[in-house]
Amino acid sequence: MRQQQKISKPVAVVSMVLTAIILFGSCKKDAQNTPLPNNDAAMSVNTASYAATVTSYSVNLSNIKSDGGFAYKAYNITGTGDSNTQSSVSTLRLYEDGKELGPAHSVHQTIRDVGKGAFSHWGTSLIFSASDNTNPATNGRKYTYTIGDTSSTATSGGSTGTPSTGGGSTTPATSTGSASATKTGVSSALMGYAMVNGTTTGGLGGSVVTVSTLAELQSAVSGTAPKIIYVNGTIKGSGDDPVRVSSNKSIIGKPGATIEGISLYIFTVSNIIIQNITFKNYVTDAAVMIKYEAHHIWVDHCDFSTDRNHGWSYWGKDISITRVSDYVTVSWSKFHDTNLSVLISGGIAGHEADIGHLHVTMHHNFWYNVSEREPDMNYGSVHVFNNYHLNNTGYSLGARAGGNVRTDNNYFQGCAKPLSTNLAGNPPGYFSGVSTNIFQNCGSNDITTAITNWMPSYSFSSVLDPAASVPSIVQKSSGAILTN
Repeated sequence: MRQQQKISKPVAVVSMVLTAIILFGSCKKDAQNTPLPNNDAAMSVNTASYAATVTSYSVNLSNIKSDGGFAYKAYNITGTGDSNTQSSVSTLRLYEDGKELGPAHSVHQTIRDVGKGAFSHWGTSLIFSASDNTNPATNGRKYTYTIGDTSSTATSGGSTGTPSTGGGSTTPATSTGSASATKTGVSSALMGYAMVNGTTTGGLGGSVVTVSTLAELQSAVSGTAPKIIYVNGTIKGSGDDPVRVSSNKSIIGKPGATIEGISLYIFTVSNIIIQNITFKNYVTDAAVMIKYEAHHIWVDHCDFSTDRNHGWSYWGKDISITRVSDYVTVSWSKFHDTNLSVLISGGIAGHEADIGHLHVTMHHNFWYNVSEREPDMNYGSVHVFNNYHLNNTGYSLGARAGGNVRTDNNYFQGCAKPLSTNLAGNPPGYFSGVSTNIFQNCGSNDITTAITNWMPSYSFSSVLDPAASVPSIVQKSSGAILTN
């Protein structure tokens, strides 16, 4: 009995010490880690805290997806993200193993092409890059973020000035090969088919030149070396002197830049960006002709117009995408005062090679005072979302020859025939997503085939605006309005 008491006494003391340690540790953890209530059961983050007043969320690296180049996308991010109408509303700050990354609010193409920690909190997604452009899912580092802490901004120099990419100075617009400057809160980021099966970087990393004459422009676009070409002022042609664009070029208009009476021939080439240019009065051929297996082309924030007084065959179309071309995005552009706007595939019989090609995205564009073809397509796979079609007299979107057109949250107002598969006896195509659009004071659709469930191969929900908001967003932010 005495031996049993000698054994029990030290055991009791040890138990008391262990209990005290556990209780003390629990109190300390609760004091330093204030959990937030989980209001979203599907949120793909774990919560931890660096301090009692700042909650940190861990980016769930198990389900991130490549967003092209050095960019990766994480989903279900908490807090209010940026959008097309509020491009810097997010207060998210991103950390890699505790070290802050940036700049925030980066243009998505910059994240893909430059990376180095640049990120964007867009909607409910986080598009981000590692500090050394490795894969965050496999580089062994921990990525966390905070929301609402605005005590400083994530810039390379630690200041509250313009964010940079690590060199201590403001990143120039030419570093991405596209105009990354903004006006009225608009930043231009590549979305859609031009970033599928590769990406479109234009003249990224190449030399920079400014042109103001037709001869200078024709010279600048020659050769396959990457080059960023700024257009200054008005360049005029007679209609029979096209500009033949070689691969790996960015053609970017300075404010007010106009190309008149000239067609850009984008034939058998790839990796082209055309941005912030007003095109006028292109005779016979389209202003932008994408043809003969050209691929990965991005036309963004441009303005296209002729007139409706010369007859249907006088002027060329605004854009034509034909002959097995592929992976094209047309975004944030205006099309007006013309009869035939955008043609995708120029024929049916004899052009069966187009089948399986002609992947095109058209989003946030504005058509008004146009007769038809916004766009018209044969054979292709075309995604149109958040476009505004106003007071057009013929059919707006045409689907023919078995092609698929996905329509998401477009706004049709005062249009005679918004959607049609019944075009001059041609074999019909197919529409999907028809119920997501708004048709205000329009005639009836003329759809002779069953509505399908076809969807494009890329994710776009993070940039999709409500259909009711499209007129205000597109009228404010489309066209050649970027600054650089």
